Amino acid sequence: MFTMAVPWWEFIVRGIIVYAFLLVFLRMTGKRNVGQYDPFDLILLLILSNAVQNSMNAGDNSLIGGLISATTLIVCHTLMAHLTFRNHWFSRVIDGKPLRLIDQGEVNEQVMRSELITTDNLKAALHAAGCLHTYEVEQATIETNGQITIVLRNRDSAAKDGDV
Repeated sequence: MFTMAVPWWEFIVRGIIVYAFLLVFLRMTGKRNVGQYDPFDLILLLILSNAVQNSMNAGDNSLIGGLISATTLIVCHTLMAHLTFRNHWFSRVIDGKPLRLIDQGEVNEQVMRSELITTDNLKAALHAAGCLHTYEVEQATIETNGQITIVLRNRDSAAKDGDV
């Protein structure tokens, strides 16, 4: 239970490498995957955690080894949070930047494609914001956390020249 099969420092190095790999991998999958978990997204995360387990613990099932790995991941996460809070450039690299999906009622199809947002996803966000049509939207933005923020136009000035 307390005897480790590998040196303590190896757990730390392995944890940092796995954390960095998953950070880059999940960042490359886009904002939609972070903010809107479908069942297959959750399955992927569960399988990923199982897939990287052995690369982190080197086959060691000791209590101490597990605690060292868990502590390493928590420290990495806390350090990343501090770095992204203090450094705007680093935050943009790690978190990305908000992207405009709709501007003055016009849908940006390129952003929709790059972020893998379907028309149904956009319609659901519009409905949640209390509107039915894109011409009612001044702007819609996919935030760095994957959520879609909708700012409605003044109802009196909404021109009826667009629709999802």
